[in-house]
Amino acid sequence: MIRTLTACTTEVDDDIIAIEEIKSQLKLETKLLKNSIGIIACHYEFVISGIAKAVCDALPFDVVGTISSPLSVNGKADSLLLTIMVLTCDDVEFVKVLTPSLLEQPGKVIAESYKAATAERDERPALILAYAPFMSQNSGDEYVNVITEVSNAAPCFGTIAIDDMPDYSNCFMLHNGEHYSDRMSMVLIYGNIHPKFYIANISPDKALDKSAIITKSEGHVIMELNGRSVDEFFESLGLTKASEETYAMSSLPFLLDYNDGTPKVSKIFVSLTPERYALCAGATPEGSTLNIATTDKEDVLLTSEQAADLILGDIEGASGLLIYSCIARSMVLIGEHQYSEIDLINKKTAGKLPFMMAYSGGEFCPTQDSNNKAINRFHNNAFIACLF
Repeated sequence: MIRTLTACTTEVDDDIIAIEEIKSQLKLETKLLKNSIGIIACHYEFVISGIAKAVCDALPFDVVGTISSPLSVNGKADSLLLTIMVLTCDDVEFVKVLTPSLLEQPGKVIAESYKAATAERDERPALILAYAPFMSQNSGDEYVNVITEVSNAAPCFGTIAIDDMPDYSNCFMLHNGEHYSDRMSMVLIYGNIHPKFYIANISPDKALDKSAIITKSEGHVIMELNGRSVDEFFESLGLTKASEETYAMSSLPFLLDYNDGTPKVSKIFVSLTPERYALCAGATPEGSTLNIATTDKEDVLLTSEQAADLILGDIEGASGLLIYSCIARSMVLIGEHQYSEIDLINKKTAGKLPFMMAYSGGEFCPTQDSNNKAINRFHNNAFIACLF
C-alpha cells in the first residue's frame, strides 16, 4: 500500500531554511519505503530564486510537477508557496519519462518517449501522471489521445502548468529541479495502486438554452457553428465585444458533447484568431454539440463540494488525494474569495487523509462512458481529483 507524505514552504529566498522545512515535515528517515516519487507544485518565484531546484536536489527520489498558484497541502494555502506530495511504497514502481521538445510533432515525441520507457514491459501502467507546460500552439487533447493510444488506455491524470502572469510566460513543467517550457514529464505507476477519479465542472442548469453544432473546425480552432461564422454565433448571443478580448469569456465556458455516450466536457474560449475563428483551450471536433454556460462563485463551490462529498464516501482504505482545479474556476473567486475552493477542500478533508491541491491550465482525467468504461479526457474549467 502507498504511504503519502506532504510538505510545503513559503521560504523563497534561503535554500537552507526551505530544505530544512520540507525535510522536517516529510520525516523521510522513518517514513520512506523502497520506491518513491515526489509531485511538486509551486509558484514560479521558487524557480527563479533557485529554491525549487535546491529542494529537489536535496530529496533522494525523482520529483516532477508544474508551476501553479494558489496551492495547498493539508491545512496550509497560499499563492507564494512550494508544495510537495511524496508517494512511497514497497509494492509499487515509479517509472519517470521526460520527453524531448514538443515544439515539433508533439504526438510523435510523446509516443516515442513512452515506448522507449516501456520497451521491456508487457503490462500497462496502473496509472499515468502527466505534466506539461502551457503551450498555446499545442492541444492538450492531442497529448491525452496519444498517451491513451500508446499505453493501451491506461488511466491518465495530471495538469498543464499555469502562472499568475498576464502573458503566462512562466508556465513551466518541473522535472528534478529543472524547468521546461516545451517538454512533458510522465510518471508511469506499476503495481498495487487502485486510483479513483472525480470530476466537477459546471452544473447542468448553468448551460444556456441555445446550443450549436460545430460544423467546421481544425484541432482547437472553431471556424463555423451551425454552418455560420463564429462571429455570427457570438453576435446572436450578444457576445461580440467579449469575444474580442483574450480570456474575457472565461466566466462563460462551454460544455462540449462529443455525442459518443460520454459525459459533456467543459472547455473555454481563449481568443479570436486574425481570421476571427474561435481559439479554444482544447480540441473541438466537428459534429460535437456546444452549449455556452455561465459560471460563478456559488457554482464553483457547489460543484467542488459535491465532488468532495463523493470522495469522502470512498476514503476508507485510501492513502492520499491529489487535486487540480482549472485556473478559470479561480478567476471567479478573486478578491476575498480567492482561497474559497481550497478552504472548502481543507475543511472537508481535515485530518482524514493527506492531500495536495493546485490550480491548472488544463486538466487530464478519465471520465466514464454510458457503459462505465473509463475514457481519458482533457478538460478546462474542471475540478479533478485522484484518490489512491
